[in-house]
Amino acid sequence: MKSSAKSGIQRGVSLYSYQEEYFLRKLTLEQCIAQAAKIGALGIESIGEQMMPGFPNLSDAFYEQWRGWMQQYGTVASCHDAMLDTKKYKHRLLTDEECMVEFERDLRHAAKLGAKVVRVLCMVSPEIMVKAVPIAEKYDVKMGIEVHAPYYFDHPWIMRHLEAAAKLGTKHYGLVPDMGIFTRRLPRVHRDRMERLGATPKILDYVCQAYESGQLSEYVIFEARKMGGNQLDVAWAEQCRHSVNTNTKRLTEYMPYIFHIHAKFYEMLDDGTEYSIPYEKIIPALKAGNYQGFLSSEYEGNRHIQDAFPVDSVEQVRRQHAMFERLLAA
Repeated sequence: MKSSAKSGIQRGVSLYSYQEEYFLRKLTLEQCIAQAAKIGALGIESIGEQMMPGFPNLSDAFYEQWRGWMQQYGTVASCHDAMLDTKKYKHRLLTDEECMVEFERDLRHAAKLGAKVVRVLCMVSPEIMVKAVPIAEKYDVKMGIEVHAPYYFDHPWIMRHLEAAAKLGTKHYGLVPDMGIFTRRLPRVHRDRMERLGATPKILDYVCQAYESGQLSEYVIFEARKMGGNQLDVAWAEQCRHSVNTNTKRLTEYMPYIFHIHAKFYEMLDDGTEYSIPYEKIIPALKAGNYQGFLSSEYEGNRHIQDAFPVDSVEQVRRQHAMFERLLAA
């Protein structure tokens, strides 16, 4: 089941999830697509800089091959992740005009892939987004600012974007929330890596418990120092500043602006649940808000285990999609 007949929510995979295997040449770009299709995913999200050699100067033959893969594996391009490298030059930032050239490039690329959404990094200003709207409308590709921790829906920066989008009244400017903004527990795989690096187990556990109970981040950092924490211990405590535990019900309030969802996860457990992020609450909230779009798997546990254990991104993504199927069918 690639989508839920009850809800219209569709399953997808960001190829970012397979970055370990792609980098180590265990999977080619086509094989990444094939793995996603094998578990019933419909949407394929891609990052040109990461998995498309030669990007942004891709040939017509590449796009023809891409569309061939989509047809062969029964998939569709769901989203292109744009980077907008404003620091491309050593001594200055890109001008607004240069940013528009970059947007034109990324939106044109998305259209050639067949993707209807471009994810835009949250550091891009509302002013730049407003200027890019006519380009998005020309290609009929929606631009979604990523709501990524430490940002959250009500953050002043995100509210500025929403106000700008509302003022324009366009359907081509909205949000791509990352489900990491619903982190209820700090990732266990990250905690364990910090211990391997030399952090103090007692302080690591204190920080985890303090975060889960909702203690103020500055207090947690203060306590970690007070406990005699070393540099790694304090760095772990500072994760409380960068992690966000938003109420999942907020999804329904912002649904009119949500184009696409990054289904972030760090560790799928043997019981079919994610350790840190409560999808058993997220998916009912999406259903309640009548979300129509993709849940695009984004596996980030790989970076926290690769120093000590083999990474099996394929299995982790498979487990997440088994969870999606179960929760979407409920």
